[in-house]
Parts: sequence; structure tokens; C-alpha cells
Amino acid sequence: MRTGPSRLIVFGVAVFICIGLMAVSAAGLLGPFESLASVPLSLLQGASSGVGRRVTRLVNDVSDVQSLQQRNAELERALINFQSEIVELREIKADYTRIAALLNYRGVDTTRQYQTANVIGRDTTGLLRSIIIDRGSRDGISVGMPVVTDLGLVGRVFRVAATTAQVQLVTDTNSYVNARLQTSRGEGSVVGTASGDLRLTFVPLNDEIKDGDSVVTSGIGGKFPRGIVIGQVTTSRLDDSKLFQEAVVRSLVDFNRLEIVLVVTSFQPLDLSTFATPTAVPGAPGQ
Repeated sequence: MRTGPSRLIVFGVAVFICIGLMAVSAAGLLGPFESLASVPLSLLQGASSGVGRRVTRLVNDVSDVQSLQQRNAELERALINFQSEIVELREIKADYTRIAALLNYRGVDTTRQYQTANVIGRDTTGLLRSIIIDRGSRDGISVGMPVVTDLGLVGRVFRVAATTAQVQLVTDTNSYVNARLQTSRGEGSVVGTASGDLRLTFVPLNDEIKDGDSVVTSGIGGKFPRGIVIGQVTTSRLDDSKLFQEAVVRSLVDFNRLEIVLVVTSFQPLDLSTFATPTAVPGAPGQ
């Protein structure tokens, strides 16, 4: 096979054609054809340039989206941290407000000594209305000590351990507090009810009971110091026996939201059993 001469012939023809085209182009004879050919080439170049710009914008957009996602994640983390700090600051503010109120209350009567305590438990059985505080015998707490807030009487300690104590609330059905109407000075006994309300009972008929009048501890019986606010009268009526008056008393203390209380450590309940009415002894002189 003679492939060598045929390849040379083809190459020579191609070179001749190229030289001819260059000569014709130099002479300006291919101008119309070049203009005609440049139209699709220009369109192709414009299309390729447009595609290139779109690809570039797409790449830039993807990069911007990734940057925005990263920035958004950083902002979300910062927001979580700020929210946590805000919650903490709100708790600090709430504690400060409560403690400031208690300190102001303590400043009213400088003769009493108090021990601040946190409420760490509540009775949820319904058999006894009580709270548990984080102070006990090691802190000088003993049975019978009154417990108060700046808004009034809470109850009194009736069980004590080394580091904790249980406080019977005045709203308990077994709680009895000798009390006095601040305006008329009429006396009675404030008792708790099953509904959690307070009721002033055994008020003499000749003592006036006014709605809105304050009810305070009377000190009678030696179980509580005198002058501690219990609540305010909302309504009054005759009791079932028609021999006494009674009134519904609204405490300003929210017993379901107690967090910090004060134990009156300077007060010790008085034992008045020595002065009780003696009973007759059979066979004693003078009988």
C-alpha cells in the first residue's frame, strides 16, 4: 500500500488552500463571508459569556448562602446565651426584690430577731397544709417559732430536724391563732378551712367588724407575738349559734408561691399550763 505519497499530496493541497485563503482574505475578497460567519460566532460567544456569568453568580450565591448560614448559627448561639443570662438576671432581680422587702420588714421591729429560710418543699397530700424550710436545730430553729413574710403571718414551726423544719401554715384546718381586729380591738380566733381560706371566729356580738379592717395576732395564749398581720376582713356575719360573729379573712400572703420566709427566732412560745384553772381534788380541805 502506498500511503506515504497520498498523505503528502493531501498535505500539500491543504497548505495550498490555506495559502490561497490567506491571500484572498488579504485582498479583501472574503469580507462578506467573514461578516456572515461572525454573526453565529458572536451569538455563540455571547451565550457562552452569559452562561459563564450565571455560573459565577451561582458560585457566589452558594458562597453567600454558606456564609449566611454560618452567621445565622452564630447569632442563634448568641441568642441562646443572652436568653439564659436574661432568665438568670430576672431570677436575681426577683430574689433581690423579695429579700429587700424582708429586710425592710425586719427593720420595722428591731426588737425581734429573724432567721431567713428558703422554702424547699410543700405538703402535697392535702392532709396537712405545710411547707419545709432549709433551716433546722443547727440554725437555732425550734418548735413553736412563728414564721412570717413582709406581707404577714405564714404559720409556725411544728417539726424540727438538724437542717430542716416543717411549718404548719395558718390555712391548715388544725391551725388556731388568737387574733384581734385592729380598729374595734375585738378579739377572736383565726382558723384555717378545708378550702384554704381563713376565718375569724368567736367575735363577741358587741364588737364591730368592718370590711377591710386588718386582723393581727393578739398575743393571747402566748403562742404568737402580738401585732403580726394575718389579713383583712372581707365579709362578716353571725355564726350558726347566733352567739358570736365570724368573718372571712383574706391573707396577703400567696401560700402557693412562698419562696423565702423569716423565722422569728427571738420568740419562744409561753407555757401557761401552770396558770390553768386547777381541778378540784377529792378529799382536799375546804371541799
